[in-house]
Amino acid sequence: MACSLRIGVNALYLIPGGVGGTEIYLRHLLAALAEIDPLDQYFVFLNAETAAAEPPLVPAAPNFLVVSSRLRAANRPARLLWEQLALPFQAAARRLDVLFCPGFTSPLLTWIPRLTVIHDLQHKRQPQNFGPIELAAWRAAVWLSARFSRRIVTVSENSRRDILKIYGLKPDRVQVVRHGVEPEFFCLGENPAINRRLLEAAGIGDRPYLLAVSTVHQHKNWSQLLEAYRRLCDQGWPHHLVIAGLAGNYYSELVRLVGAAGLSDRVHFTGWVSRPVLRALFKYAAALVFPSTFEGFGLPVLEAMAAGVPVACSDIAPLREIAGDSVLYFDPDSPGAIAAAVSRLLSDADLARRLVAAGREAAAGFTWKAAAEQTLAILRQAAG
Repeated sequence: MACSLRIGVNALYLIPGGVGGTEIYLRHLLAALAEIDPLDQYFVFLNAETAAAEPPLVPAAPNFLVVSSRLRAANRPARLLWEQLALPFQAAARRLDVLFCPGFTSPLLTWIPRLTVIHDLQHKRQPQNFGPIELAAWRAAVWLSARFSRRIVTVSENSRRDILKIYGLKPDRVQVVRHGVEPEFFCLGENPAINRRLLEAAGIGDRPYLLAVSTVHQHKNWSQLLEAYRRLCDQGWPHHLVIAGLAGNYYSELVRLVGAAGLSDRVHFTGWVSRPVLRALFKYAAALVFPSTFEGFGLPVLEAMAAGVPVACSDIAPLREIAGDSVLYFDPDSPGAIAAAVSRLLSDADLARRLVAAGREAAAGFTWKAAAEQTLAILRQAAG
C-alpha cells in the first residue's frame, strides 16, 4: 500500500460563480477524490469568497481540512502576490508532501513539489481577454509555474501540445487528465416546477429554443453566432436563442448587437446559472450551438452529449477530441456554415437521433472518478 500523503490544494484562484469551467472542474474533482481516497490528508487553501460559498467547495470528509484566509481573489494581482509570499509559509507549516495547484499558477518560493493544472494557454492565444498589467503578470506567473512545477496536468492533447511547444518542457512532465461529466446529465428527469419558473423568468415560456453555454468573451465567437441566428430567423425557424453564462468582456457589445439586429425579444441572457438550472436548460433545448474559436476542453459540448441534446459546434481540435463523430461540426468563421449546421440538425430528425445516441455513448467514457484516480496517481508521482 502507498504511504499516506499530506496534500495541499491551492484553491486561492477560485471565485464562486466567477471562473466558469475551472470551478466546475475543482468542485467535482475534490468530491471524487473524497470518494476514492480516504487515507491521504488534504489541506484546501481558500480565499474569503470561497470560504463563505454555498454549497461548500470542500467535501465533508474527515481527511479534508479547510485553511481559509482574508484574501479577496477577485483582485488577481493581489491573489498572485499572496500565492507567492504567504502560501509557501502556510504550506510549510502543514508539512505538505505535495501541493496541488489547479488554477494555472503555483508558488515559486517553496521546496514542496508542485502539480500545477494549466487548463489552456488563453493568455497566449487570446491576449485580448486581459488588461495589459494583468496580461504581463499572468504570462510571467504561468510560465514560471510551468518551469518549476514537478508535474503539469492539462485537459486535452491539444493543450498539451501547446504547453510543450510554447514552454519547451520535457514531454513526460505534462500529462492529460480530461474532465468528467456529472451522472445527473445522463438522467434528466421531468421537473415541471424548475422548468416553468426558469423559462418564464427568462421570457421564453413554452417556445422552442437553441442553447449557447459559455462566458460572454470575445473568443467565444458571439458575433458570428448572432449573424447565424439572424439567418435562421429569416429562414422562418421559430426558435429563440438562450445564452447561459457569465457576463464576460464581450457582454455589453453583444447586447448592443442583439438590439441593433432587432432580436432583443428572441435572444435571452440568463447570466450564470446553478447546475440544476443548467441541466433543465439542456433538457428542453432543441440543440446546443457552440461556436467558440478557442477552448482548452469544451465542457458544455460534453454535457450536451450526456444530456441527449444534439450539438452543432466549431471544428476545432479540442472539440474533436471530446466529441469525435457524435456532433455536427461547422467552420466557426462562417455564419452561413453555422446556420446551415443548425438548420440541418433541426430539420433532419434521423440525423439528430443518430448523433444523440453516439454522443451519449461517447460521454459515458468521461467520469470524475477516472479524473480523480489519474490526478491522484500523478500527485503521488510528483511527491516522489
